[in-house]
Amino acid sequence: MNRKMSYEEALENLRDIVARLESGKETLDSSLKLFEEGAKLSSFCYEKLQNAQQKITEITKLEEKQVEES
Repeated sequence: MNRKMSYEEALENLRDIVARLESGKETLDSSLKLFEEGAKLSSFCYEKLQNAQQKITEITKLEEKQVEES
């Protein structure tokens, strides 16, 4: 998995993996590999969302502080 990929790219890859697993056409070995890659992508997306939430919280606090000082 490319750690430089965007959230949107990772999410699209994760959707593709889910579709392939749901199709039931993959072998057991292939399914396990897909599941492992999906778990990594899921963690990557979660981390990206957590970072975005943290930035939003920081920006909001700064804005609130500026309003209070005005």
